[in-house]
Amino acid sequence: MLGNMMDLPLQISSLLDHAEQTHPDTEIVSRRCEGDIHRYTMSDAAKRAKQAANALEKMGVQQGDRVATLAWNNYRHYELYFAVSGTGAVMHTINPRLFPEQLVYIINHAEDRWIFVDLTFVPLLEAIKDQITNVEGFIVLCDEDRMPETSLPNAICYETLIKNEPETYSWPLLDEQQAACLCYTSGTTGNPKGVLYSHRSTMIHTMGSIGYEAIGISSLTCALPVVPMFHVNAWSIPYAATMTGAKLVFPGAGMDGASLWELIESEQPDLLLGVPTVWLMLLNHMEAIGKKLESVQNVIVGGSAAPLSMIKKFQEGHDAFLIHAWGMTEMSPIGTINCQTRAMMEMPLEERYALQQSVGRPIYGVQMKIVDDENNEMPRDGVARGRLLVRGPWIVQSYYKSDDTSNWHDGWFDTGDVATIDSKNYLRIVDRSKDVIKSGGEWISSIDLENAAVGHQAVAEACVIGVAHPKWDERPLLLVVKNEGAEVSKSEILEYLTDKVAKWWLPDDVVFVSELPHTATGKLLKVNLRTEYADYLLNKAAEAEPA
Repeated sequence: MLGNMMDLPLQISSLLDHAEQTHPDTEIVSRRCEGDIHRYTMSDAAKRAKQAANALEKMGVQQGDRVATLAWNNYRHYELYFAVSGTGAVMHTINPRLFPEQLVYIINHAEDRWIFVDLTFVPLLEAIKDQITNVEGFIVLCDEDRMPETSLPNAICYETLIKNEPETYSWPLLDEQQAACLCYTSGTTGNPKGVLYSHRSTMIHTMGSIGYEAIGISSLTCALPVVPMFHVNAWSIPYAATMTGAKLVFPGAGMDGASLWELIESEQPDLLLGVPTVWLMLLNHMEAIGKKLESVQNVIVGGSAAPLSMIKKFQEGHDAFLIHAWGMTEMSPIGTINCQTRAMMEMPLEERYALQQSVGRPIYGVQMKIVDDENNEMPRDGVARGRLLVRGPWIVQSYYKSDDTSNWHDGWFDTGDVATIDSKNYLRIVDRSKDVIKSGGEWISSIDLENAAVGHQAVAEACVIGVAHPKWDERPLLLVVKNEGAEVSKSEILEYLTDKVAKWWLPDDVVFVSELPHTATGKLLKVNLRTEYADYLLNKAAEAEPA
């Protein structure tokens, strides 16, 4: 027997209609590529999104066509989030931090018909335009008087494109399973993989993300998402804010500490969202100018783990609570969030800090388990370590235009992470399966070692890789980037680590480097480092042997 309820499809355009009717005066603030600050309301945004939708139809864009964006977090990009998917086309957000050959690959693989591009990234596309001949034209996101001279074929100014279009548009009724957004992984090994989100998955993910046990966003919130709109839909913040009527503050290209402080001081956001490297720059700037983040209540961190020192700096220096979140492109992306609970806030401070270092518990909609090499489920005791598998209505079922099924097991997606889950369902990511170090038959977490090393006041960034060892198969090697002007020795680093990790975890050597490689999403890129230092300890052992 079926229920007697209406069967209206979940589709992204309904968010904008809801905001226009319910939260018309909610403000959206953007730092523009043109250099100034732009302000308007959700009602204004809805009208302009409909103008853009009308323009897309005139351009011949059909349902299912891929339309790409190469843009910062700003109001024009926000409008396209609704205009493209709302018409039934597929919004393909492109990460400008990818290598040029990766950009060429994903634009051709997606078969993008049009690309909307911010002024900053026009030169990126000019450099590869002869390799992406499937693209019919380029829309530059700028004012008419700032339209650049460009070698891009069929280049049009966005403001020119939409200015004469009607501010009304009837969104088509779509199948909620229809494709809405396309995002590619950062491609740490091989070509990036496409993840094709549906209207249904995006809407359910948005509903799952807004509650207190998740992002905790409402009409009372003022959110500053530094997490980029060009990757995994900015953790769904544009959609979540539209659903709830939260004020949005978009930083544009200004993601350094001084630029972020300028926006924080003027707009008084209470919720910040971004990766640890961004917040490190902000904290350093605040320390340099002797200011405090008066309005900020919560700082959500994802992408990589924030060290304990950062958790303490936000709490003790700014009365801001740092919340770890974990997810993946393949998960739309939110999987777990470590929000405040009554039990957590009643803990002694040091115990609470220890719990805050976990990535939290799954939000409703995400199921997870850890398994051994034979895919047997392992206990949730906080000790057993296994491969992390997930499933749920916003988790990828297959990669776009790919027959690869190696990441799926009996309906579960293998994340590639090694993790523990405790009795209260708190998840701790121990390592990536390809990064974990096996020394003498025992596992060493590169992530835990890196987080411990970054706590040293002289260390700006740390990377741990497993390298071959003549006796123990693998041993950890610590690569360190020092803070500018700081002096520290190998022995001082090792001494600092002695009471923070097990003795047998201590790195066999410390190598000081000027910089470390990163993926397009800011994560450490260890593939080339493992090749470069593969024989480092073997060579040292050979040199130490008597002739």
